[in-house]
Amino acid sequence: MSRHAYAAHERLVAPVRARPQLWRLLAGLGVMAAVVLAMNALVLIAIETAVPPGRRAAMLAGHSPQGMIILLASFGFVTLGVAVAVRLFQQRGLASVIGPAGPALRQFWRVARVLAGLALLLALLPPYDMGTPLLANLAPGLWLMLLPLSLGVVLIQVSAEEILFRGYVQQSLAARFRSPVIWMGLPAALFAMGHYLPAEAGANAGLIAVWSGAFGLLVSDITARAGTLGPAIAMHFFNNVVALLVVALPGQLDGLALFLLPYDMADTGPLRDWLLVDFALMLVAWLAARVALRR
Repeated sequence: MSRHAYAAHERLVAPVRARPQLWRLLAGLGVMAAVVLAMNALVLIAIETAVPPGRRAAMLAGHSPQGMIILLASFGFVTLGVAVAVRLFQQRGLASVIGPAGPALRQFWRVARVLAGLALLLALLPPYDMGTPLLANLAPGLWLMLLPLSLGVVLIQVSAEEILFRGYVQQSLAARFRSPVIWMGLPAALFAMGHYLPAEAGANAGLIAVWSGAFGLLVSDITARAGTLGPAIAMHFFNNVVALLVVALPGQLDGLALFLLPYDMADTGPLRDWLLVDFALMLVAWLAARVALRR
């Protein structure tokens, strides 16, 4: 990959170059974790105070609409933690992590429009279920009523993850190391580790982590090409709207989904087939995002 392809990345990295020491990144991650833990503890206290014991487990696992809304909205604490970290250790604001507001918004909408068109095209194709018909979850009327709020909290969640991984971590590493193998590869590896869930996914845990790492590399690439987090947030948003609001896996994080797959995360048969389809769609979405940025 030529450095010219990633020239726009410099406007995200430049604010960090005066303070590129790795201890600043590590200390900032520690502060961010402390902020997230403290704020989530307050939320948990509020839930334990307001929610009957019999409903708490389902709410905390995201089985109900209320639980999913609280869970996704709580990712805003990650954004808050990053804002504190970059201010303390890199003497910059959160806006510099995202990139210039105008270009970021324009790039977000360019990519979002293209991906929405791709989703519409897929929806118009002949139906396919790979032998696994979907199960109804939320009533359509309730799903539509909740949709604006659902989209909002998904946007909070994906923005927080991009601000952390493709923002704070990637930019901090790029200010210290020249090789994209490091500043793209390490955030993707951390992102994959965060999605390694052997207790829930069983034998599929490694495959899901690899899928997540590949997604992390693709959004790192699109961020470096764009010079803002806008396109990465749009790609992540497209992926999670489908996975959390349209067709979810049963058992966890399914409280806002219209449909459920008829198997869980640990199923080694159909889930692996769906992951292959999902991987192909991920590549198509990445290529579509690259095309959108050239327009």
